[in-house]
Amino acid sequence: MKIAIISDIHDNIPNLEKCLNWVKNEGIERLICCGDVVGMDTINFLATNFSGEIFLVYGNMELYDDNDLIRYLSIKYLGRYGAAEIDGHTVGLCHEPEYIPKVLAQNPGAKIIFYGHTHKPWIETKDGITLVNPGTLGGVFQKASFAFWETDSGSLELKILDMI
Repeated sequence: MKIAIISDIHDNIPNLEKCLNWVKNEGIERLICCGDVVGMDTINFLATNFSGEIFLVYGNMELYDDNDLIRYLSIKYLGRYGAAEIDGHTVGLCHEPEYIPKVLAQNPGAKIIFYGHTHKPWIETKDGITLVNPGTLGGVFQKASFAFWETDSGSLELKILDMI
């Protein structure tokens, strides 16, 4: 299964649109969003321009109310942090990296955790857990970036938006 991981959009809809066009062309089936989408216009754009499931956690800069997400059937909202079963993998999600220990405590089977907040694209393996920050799709303080994960092969890549 092909999955795209995004974070820290910060209402940059042109970058989100470019990313979603790439996602569509690559046949991406699911999307993980690690927070800081920010406003409802961006949530709406995301939900109406991606046809698959979207796993979403709440970031520290959000301007929407959790209850506003109920109308989007494709969004699987996990609150501040949580986990999801994706293609046989328990995947942890959070926005701020300080939530990673809580994710692991509640989901000891998670071997991969996606997070955001720092805007720095990063992949590392620590104590048998792969930690992935897709960077900032909004291009705030860093070049706009996202991550791509192919669950069948285990391939995990960071992508610079301007290079796709």
